[in-house]
Amino acid sequence: MIVVPIKEGENIERALKKFKRKFEKTGIVKQLRARQAFKKPSERKRDVVKRAIYVQKLQQAEK
Repeated sequence: MIVVPIKEGENIERALKKFKRKFEKTGIVKQLRARQAFKKPSERKRDVVKRAIYVQKLQQAEK
């Protein structure tokens, strides 16, 4: 269960933003979307490699 402590007089929008951020970090939504459709292990591996190549290109472009 996610708990967001709210200080006295704190804006409700700010508390909602904190909640959304914490919820996003848990990865529940990603996990639910991944479970909706079956992906073969080879497809998952291919996606991981594609992502790694993309990140590596971004890092090299920064240098």
